[in-house]
Amino acid sequence: MILQGAAVTNTSTDLDLGDVRTIRRRLGYDRDHPRYKWIVLTNTTLGVLLTAINSSIVLISLPAIFRGIGLNPLDAGNVGYLLWILMGYLLATAVLVVMFGRLGDIFGRARIYNLGFAVFALCAIALSFDPWNGGSGAMWIIIWRVVQGVGGAMLMANSSAILTDAFPANQRGTALGINMVAAVAGSFLGLLIGGVLSEWDWRAVFWVSVPIGILGALWSYRSLHEVGVRAEGTVDWAGTITFGLGLTALLTGITYGIQPYGGHATGWYSPWVLTAVIGGIVLLGVFCVVESRVADPMFNLALFRNRAFGLGNFANLMVSIGRGGMQFMLIIWLQGIWLPLHGYDFESTPLWAGIYLLPLTVGFLAAGPISGWLSDRYGARLFTTGGAVIAGLTFLLLLMIPVDFNYWLFALIILINGIGSGLFFSPNTAAIMSSVPAAQRGAASGMRGTLFNGGNALSMGIFFSLMVVGLAAGLPAALDSGLRAQGVSADAAAQLAGMPPVASMFAAFLGFNPIQELLGPSGELSRPGVNADTLTGQEFFPHLLTGPFHSGLIVVFVAAAAMMFLAATASYFAGDKYVHDEEAELAEADELAEVAVPVPAR
Repeated sequence: MILQGAAVTNTSTDLDLGDVRTIRRRLGYDRDHPRYKWIVLTNTTLGVLLTAINSSIVLISLPAIFRGIGLNPLDAGNVGYLLWILMGYLLATAVLVVMFGRLGDIFGRARIYNLGFAVFALCAIALSFDPWNGGSGAMWIIIWRVVQGVGGAMLMANSSAILTDAFPANQRGTALGINMVAAVAGSFLGLLIGGVLSEWDWRAVFWVSVPIGILGALWSYRSLHEVGVRAEGTVDWAGTITFGLGLTALLTGITYGIQPYGGHATGWYSPWVLTAVIGGIVLLGVFCVVESRVADPMFNLALFRNRAFGLGNFANLMVSIGRGGMQFMLIIWLQGIWLPLHGYDFESTPLWAGIYLLPLTVGFLAAGPISGWLSDRYGARLFTTGGAVIAGLTFLLLLMIPVDFNYWLFALIILINGIGSGLFFSPNTAAIMSSVPAAQRGAASGMRGTLFNGGNALSMGIFFSLMVVGLAAGLPAALDSGLRAQGVSADAAAQLAGMPPVASMFAAFLGFNPIQELLGPSGELSRPGVNADTLTGQEFFPHLLTGPFHSGLIVVFVAAAAMMFLAATASYFAGDKYVHDEEAELAEADELAEVAVPVPAR
């Protein structure tokens, strides 16, 4: 057993009680400083909350950002900017979180975590001062969002490991539960904060992170120190490169699969997309081979032989994909259809979408900490399994209400969904992190973070593709007949109906009225007999979108429900209570100390 930083070896002759305390503290029992664990909890909770808010705050603020930098979302050349503004941050965190978890095991978790806070704060400053417009302005945002994702990966990879080091096993569920609630609730809060701030100024979406990032960075550098076990080793560059390239290619290919190709509604017939997806899968296969052969792997595949760790992470992936898909679909539902039908201007829909999604956040915040505390006493299985089942059932309930729903029924369903998610995430995280030895916690936290963030990124490509397929079945005919009924010429109606379904989806997603944008420049709206007021009003396009959107919603939410039920099954078989035998490690440390330090007679 090797304990880096502790003044102890098997042959030491000058070991004192301070060294024993160091050993015990590095095994997660800092009893000499009982307040330290609460400092760790508050700082890491702030860190993951900040990263999670930034993963979704841009999602709901995209209408204001596109208007602010002067980009038309209906221009086919601008779809790539939109995708990368959404995906760059998520991709960077998903790819790099394992590597930074491993680096935390080797060089110190607090050290990597502190550096992450500093990088995050620097990027928040850069993002808040975008000097350009158009494509250049979009590229500025994309580049700094990717770099900010690097800082976010440093924070997310090590926060759970630092917490696990600082808290004993019987309190970890509560601590990790609070931390995980912050991580998931932040993605919901980001929707509300982004909606409010984008009404004021699109740059304010980035300003909000500046003071928090700076204060958090200064606080972490002053207050956090190394208390965990460090593992000797080197960086696994072969594994890091193959994993990064493979995951990047796979996620990029899936994401670009939602764009039309040739005469097809999606890009799954594109040689580039297929090459990226297949190449990414092959590279990930090579990565698995590399990791099974190198002496010091970045991704310890042996940990997946642990039932609690392997099945817990599978459930985490399934729930992350399903939850991410729900988030996208609810925003499109509210911003593109429900809010305009109820008299809200397209420009104000981001703000009100965030407000109307509040029950989702409230349910999660109510259930998350409680489930973490209860799982310390009763085990994780009941809460992870039950939470996933509840969330899956709410997806099916959302299919049973009309697209133009009664809000209070909708609010009740998403409240229950938030409760189900809250019941799942805290015990799931605690079970995963408690099932690994202390020296592997950074890598384990990174693996869990990769699957969590990778699931969010995958959900974008998967569910957008499913929705586009659903829209393609009915939207062209609905647009053609609807436009002709309002006096639009057959040629103009056919041209608009032939628009790729993804354009209509993104128009709804960004709160734009595509009828005004596409028919206005052609002069069609000024022709005699054309009902221009109806065509450019609040209700025409949302009404046309209602039927096809519900068809797509059936495909999306059935798939999401299936993922939740798979997560429930995995959670059930993962077991109830599984905690790595830390007392054996402590006994070993005490035995080393007793060999070197004779115990005086009393």
